[in-house]
Amino acid sequence: MLKQLLLLFSLPLLVWAEPSATPEYPVLEIGAKAPDWSLLGIDGKTHQLSDYSDKKVLMIVFTSNHCPEAQASEARLKKIVEDYRDKSFAMVAISGNHPNSLRLDELRFAIHGDTYEEMKEHAAEYGFNFPYLYDGDEQKATMAYGAKSTPHVFIFDQERKLRYNGRLDDSKNDQPAKSFDTLNAIDALLADKEVPVPVTRSFGCSIKWLYKKAAVAEDDEKWTAKPVSVEPLDKKGLLEILNGTDEAVKIINVWATWCGPCVAEMPELVKIYRMYQNRPFEYISISIDDLKNQKDVLDVLQDNHSALGIYSERLANKGGRKTNNFIWNGESLDELAETLDPEWPGPVPYTIIVAPEKKIIYRHLNEINSLEVRRAIVNFMGRWSN
Repeated sequence: MLKQLLLLFSLPLLVWAEPSATPEYPVLEIGAKAPDWSLLGIDGKTHQLSDYSDKKVLMIVFTSNHCPEAQASEARLKKIVEDYRDKSFAMVAISGNHPNSLRLDELRFAIHGDTYEEMKEHAAEYGFNFPYLYDGDEQKATMAYGAKSTPHVFIFDQERKLRYNGRLDDSKNDQPAKSFDTLNAIDALLADKEVPVPVTRSFGCSIKWLYKKAAVAEDDEKWTAKPVSVEPLDKKGLLEILNGTDEAVKIINVWATWCGPCVAEMPELVKIYRMYQNRPFEYISISIDDLKNQKDVLDVLQDNHSALGIYSERLANKGGRKTNNFIWNGESLDELAETLDPEWPGPVPYTIIVAPEKKIIYRHLNEINSLEVRRAIVNFMGRWSN
């Protein structure tokens, strides 16, 4: 009886135990039939594999908004659709990343994340001319095809048997390609010929499977454990920040603890900082509170985890600044304005983005629009290279 009870109480542990190994989803083999799917498109309609049965050749590409390799391939994908518009050919793009499995610093080349709503924004911004479908929640199609990266191309013949899987071509980012693997496969199938090279490696960002959300939680915990500090700043110190010899882009936010919109937007500013922290990018906060209220300033900064990012930590380790948070201790607020940006009219919050050589590429009075800020940063720094 005792053994039975012990076995009974041990069953939930067996049921709920985490897998001991990372799940593996094998890539679909050449000659295999295309697994069926029914997925929501950015047009709000449900798309099915059978919707494209009238086409002799079907290309399915697993891609994403955030990955630099995927972003660099977008112009080439659009050109394929345009060039083969009069052929018996169709192309469908599928985003199989689970949005909750994407660390913030994996967005360092991106304006948009991989949610369904962001897919719509991304496709509209970059003029997608092909169906873009969402498989992020259940990832069933992504598993069935065994997609390994974004991008990852699968090309099927009229009978929907797989005839090619792998890379789009051998281009690195937006550099000219030498081996046009996907185009060669499409042309061969349209001409009823064998695909010359049916399998290639797919290079790009790994698929963000749901199980990876544990890594996201771990990354969040590491960030919230970082120390947060604040130091007084005068004109000399501000000029050192603005005239730094590093090539960093800096987002500088002027704020105060007594300003509701200032405190409300800080979480989004920290989020943006975390997104681009692996690039030459810094977030600088400057409080205009009285110096005697430095403790209150620190409390707000700590509540919002306004810590040093990776790039800033590297500078600190080389003898640079030890904090990214400051409280103004200059002669006057007019001195702050004239030194930072003479176009600042005085109210807070006020945010600018400063490129190397003190070039202000963005300025905004009042609460930021996060999408506008990210767009300004990425459009200057690049979508697939620094």
